[in-house]
Amino acid sequence: MKVLLLSLLFLLGSGCCAKTAQNVLLLLADDAGFEMGAYLNKFCQTPNLDALASRGLLFNNAFTSVSSCSPSRAQLLTGQASHSSGMYGLHQGVHNFNVLPGVSSLPNVLREQSNGRIFSGIIGKKHVGPAPNFRFDFEQTEEQHSINQIGRNITRMKEYARDFLAQAKREARPFFLMVAFHDPHRCGHITPQYGEFCERWGSGEKGMGTIPDWKPIYYDWRNLEVPAWLPDTDVVRQELSAQYMTISRLDQGVGLMLRELQASGLAEETLVIYTSDNGPPFPGGRTNLYEHGIRSPLIVSSPQPDDRRHETSAAMVSLLDIYPSVLDALQLLPPNGTRFSGQSLLPVLQKEPQPQENDSVFGSQSYHEVTMAYPMRMVRNRRYKLIHNLNYWADFPIDQDFYTSPTFQQILNATINKQPLPWYRTLRQYYQRPEWELYDIKADALERINLVDKPKYSSILRQLQQKLYKWQVETEDPWRCAPHAVLQDQGVFKKDPVCLTLGHEALQRPKRRVLAQYEEYVLV
Repeated sequence: MKVLLLSLLFLLGSGCCAKTAQNVLLLLADDAGFEMGAYLNKFCQTPNLDALASRGLLFNNAFTSVSSCSPSRAQLLTGQASHSSGMYGLHQGVHNFNVLPGVSSLPNVLREQSNGRIFSGIIGKKHVGPAPNFRFDFEQTEEQHSINQIGRNITRMKEYARDFLAQAKREARPFFLMVAFHDPHRCGHITPQYGEFCERWGSGEKGMGTIPDWKPIYYDWRNLEVPAWLPDTDVVRQELSAQYMTISRLDQGVGLMLRELQASGLAEETLVIYTSDNGPPFPGGRTNLYEHGIRSPLIVSSPQPDDRRHETSAAMVSLLDIYPSVLDALQLLPPNGTRFSGQSLLPVLQKEPQPQENDSVFGSQSYHEVTMAYPMRMVRNRRYKLIHNLNYWADFPIDQDFYTSPTFQQILNATINKQPLPWYRTLRQYYQRPEWELYDIKADALERINLVDKPKYSSILRQLQQKLYKWQVETEDPWRCAPHAVLQDQGVFKKDPVCLTLGHEALQRPKRRVLAQYEEYVLV
């Protein structure tokens, strides 16, 4: 309840920061990082995103609280960390994760708090459930269409956006519209004929079909530079060229949505937000709490004439802040008893907050796929990051679409065959992680040097551990006692929950067994 009260005080103290009620258009990418000109990528061409940034405020310190598709979408729509909402991993198929029964979401809250006056819609990838907890008034998602047709076919998405905006205007209803692109998500493990990132799908090439509104941008991989956090190989360059081509479809889709908004006559009343659910699907990216798994692009463009535009912000913000920001823009308060983290971003559009060294964001990753039981928790301030790997005696798991990627296969085969690879990590280091990881982000942006055992940093470690645990308690994290104790919060412990030891401190844990050879697994 403490998290709720903090958020309510923020909203009430600002008088609901929007001077007048604004519609909200949320544009969401799928597994995108900073592959855009506005974030100083000099290769990937994104004129529409760059134009949006020039009309808005670009955030340089935005972070997702979870690096996984469904949990991230749930955080946007509920304002809760994944361990609070119950969306611990992916929603679809055998993974089957859903939010807890009592958790409500933006479309439901907007409907209830406005007595049906506010019109909510989603076009594209939904990827959350159960359906009653996320009931939009207007839905065109993978539940009604194939995911490519509704998430990558930007012409079809444009037409549905036009329908939604026309209805909102005809009925004179304020709106919240979430347009969730499926680009630049990988697809090579499912439909390799379309390319690793579905970059050929709809390109007009033979047998690929055509998306009328997409003019593909092709990249010569030989001219690309590899970011420092990835292996510096031609395989990675070829993957980047495919990813950048797919991002051209995302960028042009963003442009289509903004033109539809302008044509509807509603642009001057609409707050536009662009971000991504999590980092790119490369080693150290998606499913990790390392920088490139959690750092998020974030652009907020306000119709208010006095709000900041063509500027950057160094404010430390979280995607958990989207939920209260939407409520703020629409001048609504959450229902009594609602739990959420975060605070509205709208004050930052008016004035840059004074930076403090201990400004912090938090992360909570529990699963991705149902087989990937590797819970991690994180706190990051402006200089230091602390990661707690709760299942540290297990090897870090690899998800299906990343496993089949050329980049991971190159890392895997080089390791098996004992060949050199130009990467700052080894596969063993990537798999085998200590319980605690502490990094000085300012001095060590690639998170190579773990400072946990350095006496010089013992006080910083202790402060961050306390701060992280406090957040876990406030957000009622079921894992807050893990891995060395069991949470008891029922019966005699209901009023005063405790962590009771498992006795690990008395045990000598055996060293990891090093495999003598790699076995080949075959389907039988």
